[in-house]
Amino acid sequence: MLCGFAFTVLAAADATAVDHPEDGHAEESFKAGEYIIHHISDAHSVHLFGKHSEGIPEVSIPLPVILWTGDGLEFFMSSAFHHDTEGKVKVPLANGKSVVNYHEKILYAADEMNHGTYASVDHESHQPIGMQPIDFSITKSVFGMLMIIILMVIIFRAVANGYKKRPGQAPKGIQNALEPLIIFIRDEVAVPSIGEKHAHRFTPFLLTVFFFIWLCNILGLIPFFGGFNVTGTLGITLILAGFVFLITTVSGNKHYWGHILWPPGVPLPIKLILVPIEFVGIFLKPTVLMIRLTANITAGHIVILAFVSLLLIFGEQSQALGLGVGVGSVLFMVFMFFLELLVAFLQAYVFTLLAALYFGDATQEAHH
Repeated sequence: MLCGFAFTVLAAADATAVDHPEDGHAEESFKAGEYIIHHISDAHSVHLFGKHSEGIPEVSIPLPVILWTGDGLEFFMSSAFHHDTEGKVKVPLANGKSVVNYHEKILYAADEMNHGTYASVDHESHQPIGMQPIDFSITKSVFGMLMIIILMVIIFRAVANGYKKRPGQAPKGIQNALEPLIIFIRDEVAVPSIGEKHAHRFTPFLLTVFFFIWLCNILGLIPFFGGFNVTGTLGITLILAGFVFLITTVSGNKHYWGHILWPPGVPLPIKLILVPIEFVGIFLKPTVLMIRLTANITAGHIVILAFVSLLLIFGEQSQALGLGVGVGSVLFMVFMFFLELLVAFLQAYVFTLLAALYFGDATQEAHH
């Protein structure tokens, strides 16, 4: 798989080496920033290979586009845009208006009036101007998330059935593969962080979060399969951190809230300083969880794509130079790929461990 990835990257360097036409004008230069942002951003289809704008047949998995226009829900597949993301292809709606896909933002067509306001785009910032429909679409990140959820249901039902059919016996198959991780999260994360008395209440959530994040991270590392960046999508990590916040808040006992809102044994002037800090910390902790996971996963993708961009940039200068730089870039990308496999596990573990520590703080008993 990695050898195929390396070959594809080297071929890309060869393909982007610029031939200087006889009139002396060079082709449009490769833009690394746009290339990287395109691959780590969410999209309305799962791109596999090809590039329609360069005349190369594009193969992708279309996803449902679901819009609320004010007149009701509109539903169609993203293939209706014919791979266009420059706002050129219009898709008519039932209410007489039409929409376009402009850099993965679904906008009303610029020449269509929506309640007296023209929808347009600032071509420098790529931000929409004016009215636009509310987008409830199944995007690439949502599609990847749903795939992982279905996979988890299938896997853990098989594991649970294995325990039911063979109670007290040595595990086999998928049950044998996952049991060490399950026991690790229970005995090395949940119990030490929360305490044996309350750990059983939170272990199902911690197991779910760990395997969801880990499998989503692995999905994003599969070459030639859409470039998923599920846990690098802020909306998804926000929901995960939100669940941690809600569980911590609801589970907090009198001892926990007492130390936050009115710490015992602390002089009043210090309390006036400490209490606001502790209160802000309630919201800061899940925010840190969200940012850490998003930033670390996205950074890994950016580093790999940056080395792809490096060889493409040199490939524009000279085919030989592109191939020469490509060898070093591919070797480093292979190294980064294996490093990202480790990071995929570590980020799932860190998120789960910190969530367990927060739950432990919320449920610990007062020490006399």
